[in-house]
Amino acid sequence: MTQDVEMKELTVVPSISVSSKDVSSTFQILKEIVSLLETGAYAREVRRIGQAVRRTIQLRRKLKAFVLSSFLNYALTQGSEAHTRLSSYLPKEDEHDMEVDTATSATPLVKQSLPELEIYCYLLVLIFLIDQKKFSEAKSCSSASIVRLRNINKRTVDVLASRLYFYYSLSYELTGDLAEIRGNLLALHRIATLRHDELGQETLLNLLLRNYLQYNLYDQAEKLRSKAPRFEAHLNQQFCRYLFYLGKIRTIQLEYTDAKESLLQAARKAPIAALGFRVQCNKWAVIVRLLLGEIPERTVFMQKGMKKALRPYFELTNAVRVGDLELFRSVADKFASTFNSDRTHNLIVRLRHNVIRTGLRNISISYSRISLTDVAHKLRLNSENPVADAESIVAKAIRDGAIDATLDHANGWMVSKETGDVYSTNEPQLAFNSRIAFCLNMHNEAVRALRFPPNSHKKEKESAEKRRERQQQEQELAKHIAEEDDDDF
Repeated sequence: MTQDVEMKELTVVPSISVSSKDVSSTFQILKEIVSLLETGAYAREVRRIGQAVRRTIQLRRKLKAFVLSSFLNYALTQGSEAHTRLSSYLPKEDEHDMEVDTATSATPLVKQSLPELEIYCYLLVLIFLIDQKKFSEAKSCSSASIVRLRNINKRTVDVLASRLYFYYSLSYELTGDLAEIRGNLLALHRIATLRHDELGQETLLNLLLRNYLQYNLYDQAEKLRSKAPRFEAHLNQQFCRYLFYLGKIRTIQLEYTDAKESLLQAARKAPIAALGFRVQCNKWAVIVRLLLGEIPERTVFMQKGMKKALRPYFELTNAVRVGDLELFRSVADKFASTFNSDRTHNLIVRLRHNVIRTGLRNISISYSRISLTDVAHKLRLNSENPVADAESIVAKAIRDGAIDATLDHANGWMVSKETGDVYSTNEPQLAFNSRIAFCLNMHNEAVRALRFPPNSHKKEKESAEKRRERQQQEQELAKHIAEEDDDDF
């Protein structure tokens, strides 16, 4: 199945000997996460829930079936519906497998069952199943979690719900059944809108756009995008995905200027660790720039970790830059499988006209007068009547302003005009205008990105102990945000 955004391959951790210290450490971190969830639920602090999710993403590589089983016994009431269902998804461990310390796992959490904790257990088991490539069980688990989520309407659950939505769609995508949940995603988006769950709305909107684009339903994706409510993005990752999908839609709709801006912005804003995502953004951005008549800089193809992936597009760019139609055909045939897997083959077909126009521009610069027969030969037009085709191509290029020349139909010549002073035209003004607009947009985005605590001027002076605690929390939060969600890309 072809994916429009490359993700890191989900690898299965081989069965190795695990020390008792590692198991105890993993279980202890899970207990600390439970404490964060409880604090966030009772104090209604969404920030605590987000911190718990980020710690889980860092812990996912250390998750084992027996650790999860012990954690479910600790966090959920044994015999409850959630405990029974989630335990059934976990594989049965052999007797020789490492067990969690009975002193830490035997004592269950004797507190009122919290929806946040139950949803977190669903999320934890779902992540484990996907990492172990048990996609059928993951589908069943994700469907059960969505059914449970429909009956919960709490702000503190929204962060966990947005993660569940993502893995719900991923589990169906990995099994090739993404079309089955389109109706459910639309219903969930409607529920999130009615509940004013903005985090869920932006996550579900991206999942729906991905769902439509996976099956080339660009018109439906654009209708949904144009009518969906828009607001300030909460997560940078979701905003990057939205820009990428918007760029793809704009590209198919021939709105290349807007598509270029969206794709380049998505590539700039994406996390450094999201290499696959940034590669896909650059692939589409290169094609869009070529369609606009621009030639991307060589440094675009030499970025760290992207050189091999962008090699086909580098050779394609070289063919367009030279204006060699034969070289363009050979590159398109050579990397046809790569272009098909990237879903850019249809866009590359559009580039043929740009290659011809570039070659014609080079000819007009080199020759003050040239016959149409020689133009057809230099452009390597393989057709039944190459001279007639060359004449129509030259006429269209003159009309579009691509070349400054005249067409002598009686003698079969193309006569180029002398190159004038570029500074007497509007070209410098347009170049400066585009640079100024870019700088202003960057300044406005930087101002909007500033975040201030609400009513900070009304707060009383905090004690030294509270100040130290707040500063420590802010440092931990900044550390987690710097490396958060790199697995999603």
